[in-house]
Amino acid sequence: MPVTRGSPDDPVPSRPPRLTALVVAAALFMQNMDSTVIATALPAMAAGFGSDVVTLSLALTAYMLSLAVFIPASGWLADRFGARAVFQAAIVVFTLGSALCGLAPTLPFLVAARLVQGMGGALMVPVGRLVLLRAVPKSQLVNAMAWLSIPALIGPLIGPPVGGFIVTHVSWRWIFALNVPVGLIGLALATRVIPETRGTATRRLDGLGLALSGTALAGIILGGELLTKPVFGPALAASVLGAGLIAAGAYLRHARRLARPVLDLRLLAVPSFGLSVAAGTLFRIGVGAIPFLLPSMIQVGFGWSAAEAGLITFSASVGAIAMKLAAAPLLRRFGFRRLLIANGVLSAASIGAMGLLGASWPVWAMYLVLAVGGFFRSLQFTAFNTVAFADIRRHRAADATGFYSTAQQVSLTLGVVAAAAALETAMGLAGRAHPAAADFSAAFLAVTTVAMLAVPVCLRLPPDAGDAMAGRA
Repeated sequence: MPVTRGSPDDPVPSRPPRLTALVVAAALFMQNMDSTVIATALPAMAAGFGSDVVTLSLALTAYMLSLAVFIPASGWLADRFGARAVFQAAIVVFTLGSALCGLAPTLPFLVAARLVQGMGGALMVPVGRLVLLRAVPKSQLVNAMAWLSIPALIGPLIGPPVGGFIVTHVSWRWIFALNVPVGLIGLALATRVIPETRGTATRRLDGLGLALSGTALAGIILGGELLTKPVFGPALAASVLGAGLIAAGAYLRHARRLARPVLDLRLLAVPSFGLSVAAGTLFRIGVGAIPFLLPSMIQVGFGWSAAEAGLITFSASVGAIAMKLAAAPLLRRFGFRRLLIANGVLSAASIGAMGLLGASWPVWAMYLVLAVGGFFRSLQFTAFNTVAFADIRRHRAADATGFYSTAQQVSLTLGVVAAAAALETAMGLAGRAHPAAADFSAAFLAVTTVAMLAVPVCLRLPPDAGDAMAGRA
């Protein structure tokens, strides 16, 4: 397939937007299924390694940390080597990392394998989003994003019950093998369907900026994670966190001198983009805590099996899939600003509602709470992920997708860190060595408060933000 270069604001001729979106979604399917499966398997993995659930959060954090560090290079790589080639390489690396996770003999090996997975994942999602931005007209972007999300949501739908069954009846190691056939299918489809595109101009990689931003993100995230693990000691956590903050300051000075740094903070001056990043970060901190807290609460707090936990937690994805059919009509009716404000309150409240679940609840009531919450949270994700690019010109699409994906992954990682910290604090205040259901409830309340802070930020969006995308202009 020939390489296509066009004017900054003309979409690249390609296959039908729906087909392109579905192929890109194969990568999201792997990522989302992987994250939900490992969340369900955490208690069993902790037992296998002779550890505990709070310490095993390192396996979640390592993956997200790798995403945050390597995502900033995704835009340059796509411009330099072509979006399709980078997308294909990302699928291969992610699949290889999955296989290594299944073979991990120790916890450090598992963490290292999750870092390899993260390197692939760091390129799959932003480059896939870049393909859509370049191949789909803005007037069709809402529908394309909705089609992109449907197969991606099938992963969380089947991941918990399948993962729970495997963990309960076979071994947690087999859960990572699920990604291998999916990766091979995704690679074949990407080769056949994804158009090969590059940016309209070549540019040098900001190597120093990548090193500084990676050090900053790694230091801040890992330092925050270590603060929740008393076994490592406060001195190490403070040192890592301090190194991250110093690198962040150095990056800010470095970025001011370049026209196109690896993470261009000038993009935040675009109102729809900057406010989406700020509000989305707060919201995703709350959502990022769910895969860590919910399956562990059901298994550790309620004393249920992994299979039972999987059959409960998958219901959130049912609501999320149902939302995709309603996203475009709702955005046309209410617009991005009004929807993000009203739905922001409902989405944050749905996170807090999970903390109210109890072992004595009827199963149908748990299904209802999780399904309704999944609907609202997925609607909020779709709105943020779309309106952020309403005013981004196509020649800045690579920079914007890299920046946005980095912020997205950092906030989700901070959600795990915040959840682990809140859980550890609740356990300490209660004098417990192992978490109880009440400790999980307290942690849910803490991250709900953070998610609710996104609503005042959404109030600052222009009333007509994204109207062209929503079909209101």
